[in-house]
Amino acid sequence: MPVRKAARWLAGLSVALAALGVAGAAHAQDKKIKIGVIFDLTGPLAGGGSELQYTGVKIMLDHYAKTGVDGYKVEAVYADAQSKPDIAINEAVRLLEQEKVDMVMGFFSSAQCVPVAARVDQMKRFMWITTCISSGVFDGKNYKYVFRPQAAGNQYGMMTTDFIAQYSMSKFGKEPKDLRVAIIHEDGAYGVDVAKGNEAGAKKAGFNVVLKEGYSATAPDLSALVTKLKRAKPDVIFHTGYNPDITLLFRQAREQGLKFGAIVGHGAGYGVYEKLKEGLGADANYLFNTDPISIWLANQNGMDAKLPPVIKMVGEAFDRLKPGVPIRSAHVGIGAANAYVFLDDVLPRAIKKYGGIDPEALRKAALDTDIPEGGTMLGYGVKFYGEGEQYAGQNARSFPVVLQYIDDKSYVVWPKSQMQRETVLPLPAGTTYSYK
Repeated sequence: MPVRKAARWLAGLSVALAALGVAGAAHAQDKKIKIGVIFDLTGPLAGGGSELQYTGVKIMLDHYAKTGVDGYKVEAVYADAQSKPDIAINEAVRLLEQEKVDMVMGFFSSAQCVPVAARVDQMKRFMWITTCISSGVFDGKNYKYVFRPQAAGNQYGMMTTDFIAQYSMSKFGKEPKDLRVAIIHEDGAYGVDVAKGNEAGAKKAGFNVVLKEGYSATAPDLSALVTKLKRAKPDVIFHTGYNPDITLLFRQAREQGLKFGAIVGHGAGYGVYEKLKEGLGADANYLFNTDPISIWLANQNGMDAKLPPVIKMVGEAFDRLKPGVPIRSAHVGIGAANAYVFLDDVLPRAIKKYGGIDPEALRKAALDTDIPEGGTMLGYGVKFYGEGEQYAGQNARSFPVVLQYIDDKSYVVWPKSQMQRETVLPLPAGTTYSYK
């Protein structure tokens, strides 16, 4: 080949390779995962904890939008369920079919989770639940594409009854069989599920259950329930509710002179301390909440070394968004931590091991997840029940803790392995609802 012709050929080859390189780079930049995120940003559930969960998830997604994951850009599309199950279903379908998201994430309300999970799995699309807790989401459903690292509602109910049983004699001076307990709950999927756990735990402990009753979270009047509680004279009330129903219950309890030794809450409204303080004032002191541990209270000594810097990042981001909040809500940490498990563990495996981000790749990557205790910001590990198991898709290694609000701070008081201080039981004499 003549020198001049060879030179032209090489020049042409160089241009072609350069063009391929540009095209390849453009293709790499085009690779992205589009995540549809659904929370209640308006309506009663927004202030009951959903907006805080959304904040935690958004902090984490914003972080990964800057860094990407193994060559994929992370893009989030947000939707408001408006505290209504039918809108949550419609928004999930809209995001998947019209917005062309690759998956959906989030979901605060169990009343939404149950029907949305059924619809999304039916569509053979991937769903990652960061928040809602109802065991009914998975119980006997054998879903293939729905996964939840979050603890389940029956675990909440069992945890709190075990906590009270351990202190029945030392704090109340009564054997468990003589301890009078009431179980009250909002009557949606969330409240019913936790109450079942309370009931099973009460039976196991041998408590004297003097009242078990549900109510609508949107009820304008709970005075009849308060009257029944007064007649039942419980030592301990196990309550599962949102807000403003929690505030309404306490206000009418104060007006009617209801007295008790302790009230133990289970996530949702009890996890939003600033709302409790706003509605109850000093009476928010000594209340209990059951939730996965706040990431800012988790014991970092046994934690994966990569996690404390992430916890710090989430806290600083939250402080910028909500300056002056006395207690960083556990809800924020739950949202951030459970989103992080997907972005740090599941998504990279789907890309590298299973070749991409289609529902099958994400499903297989989730089933491969095997995070030991201490491997998440919430302290617990992650291993999902597999196909054919009763709770397929639920994290088998998750657990909640019992926290108590004391002097505008929250402390883990149960289980003993996570305990930060001795619990205050029963309510001190002189406080509004104390029966001492």
